[in-house]
Amino acid sequence: MSELFVILTSCPAAAADGIATHLVEGQFAACVSALPGALSTYRWNGEVQRDQETLLLIKVREPALDACIAALEAVHPYEVPEIVALPAARVNASYLAWARQMVPGV
Repeated sequence: MSELFVILTSCPAAAADGIATHLVEGQFAACVSALPGALSTYRWNGEVQRDQETLLLIKVREPALDACIAALEAVHPYEVPEIVALPAARVNASYLAWARQMVPGV
């Protein structure tokens, strides 16, 4: 099993900074990268929607994964937030060591 996961979530641009700050300050995530300008196309309430969103890449250690997802769900403004956790197949050793310091034993 991977020790580091990347969670993908999309959100309104206005919510991105608050979500990122909450996850990093709470030590749920080591880092959150915000990629503004994502155009999401999806079906909601029977209609195709298109929205400009910010994609968040949330780097989290496996021991904190469930807590991070719960914290994300608690602050995400969407009724059905996109939360997809992907295991990292390879991680630079120095980055992993840093992530271990940022998200201590859970």
